[in-house]
Amino acid sequence: MNEITQESGKKPSEQELTEAQKQQKKAEVTELVELHRGLVKRIANHLAARMPASVQIDDLVQSGMIGLLEAAGKYDASKGASFETFAGIRIRGAMLDEIRKGDWGPRSVYRNSRKVSEAIQRVESRLGRDARDFEVAAELNVKVGEFYTILSDLRGCRLFSFEELFDSEESRMQARSGDQGPQADTQEEKFKYALVDAIEKLPEREKLVLMLYYDEEMNLKEIGKVLGVSESRVSQIHSQAALRLRGKLHHWLS
Repeated sequence: MNEITQESGKKPSEQELTEAQKQQKKAEVTELVELHRGLVKRIANHLAARMPASVQIDDLVQSGMIGLLEAAGKYDASKGASFETFAGIRIRGAMLDEIRKGDWGPRSVYRNSRKVSEAIQRVESRLGRDARDFEVAAELNVKVGEFYTILSDLRGCRLFSFEELFDSEESRMQARSGDQGPQADTQEEKFKYALVDAIEKLPEREKLVLMLYYDEEMNLKEIGKVLGVSESRVSQIHSQAALRLRGKLHHWLS
């Protein structure tokens, strides 16, 4: 700006100021993107661990980079959130959009997932406590091994992705910045408390798996070592937690 003033002998015009600001913003966006490329790869690997083989990490990274670019362009430090937090939400959301384009589960998987969720809900309503695996299996009239197979088949099924079910943080941010009014904010807050309460009421092992996976960002293999179980068993526990939460929150999700 000083150079413009010195060369012309007069103050820069509004147009010149606007162009300078655009160039500065572009440079800031470029710098943020370059500094956080690793975040995109980390989130892509984290999500891909539970997705079918048809979901390619390169596709997730590509969509995640678009999310990162959008985040860099829209980030406002005055809102309080760190860029990494803000960008992480945008990146994950962009990847989930990419994942939702696919529909890998056959109809039988979707039918079984609904049956399991309803069976868990019936058992817990009847007994007044968390349903155990063998009780859900009995309710479904299948052996425990078959029940575990059903849970394994749900791995990566988009209808029961924990991220999709609780991809609510970005929704809350958009609701606050949008034009949806106070009623939408109130509903979001009520859902938030219902979700927290439902998670708190999960069996300890399921709650621990969710905490390690989402809060600590550990992969399934690492969680398996902590729990002393196989990677596939961690995946089953994860699926069962999502199904149990769907049952507890069915009034919100119907």
